Amino acid sequence: MILKDIWLDVKAVKARDPAARNALEVLLLYQGVHALIWHRFAHWFYRHKLFFIARLISQLARFFTLIEIHPGATLGHGILIDHGSGVVIGETAVVGDNCTIYQGVTLGGVGLNKGKRHPTLGSNVTVGAGAKILGSFEVGDNCTIAANAVLLKQLDNDVTAVGIPARPVKIAGVPIPKMKEDVIGIENYCNMETRIKEMEQIIEELQKAVQNLRESKGHLVEKEAVDGSEE
Repeated sequence: MILKDIWLDVKAVKARDPAARNALEVLLLYQGVHALIWHRFAHWFYRHKLFFIARLISQLARFFTLIEIHPGATLGHGILIDHGSGVVIGETAVVGDNCTIYQGVTLGGVGLNKGKRHPTLGSNVTVGAGAKILGSFEVGDNCTIAANAVLLKQLDNDVTAVGIPARPVKIAGVPIPKMKEDVIGIENYCNMETRIKEMEQIIEELQKAVQNLRESKGHLVEKEAVDGSEE
């Protein structure tokens, strides 16, 4: 089973990395493949509760590949870790089949509680360079997380997410309407603009009323002056 998974990882690199010339080159020279090979043996020991040996293997792999995968992480087959330097995959993380992970990616946990605390990636997920996926939630199949994005919540299938914090911008490659909070913001702006116009109208009416009051008072003073002179 381990050898089969290793071969599928090699085939994935050969199929999805334009720079890969042949399977032998991938097997011997690609650090992402090496990290996966080390991990699959470490994970075997981890599942058999030989934690020290599992951790030793993972630390050796980290030293030689600059890719840190906790031996407890569950990885599918056909995974491509491209370039790979700085990749960190936590203990309870799950990575589905045929995923692509670029350099600097973190599949991390939040909080100090034990148990499931790292993300679960579905199949055919692409995680761009420098992206961080933090927390215990699921990322659906065929999703894309953009470079340097910080994803903190669940994604449905076929979603592209960008930004800090990351938010969906496409579904199945089709741009989606503005997010709900943006729509609410526009509505609030329109309501505020309407209210300002109403207040301007009220102020204008008050100014007219004050002007009329002044004119009426002026006429009254003139009349009193005239009446006084006649007496």
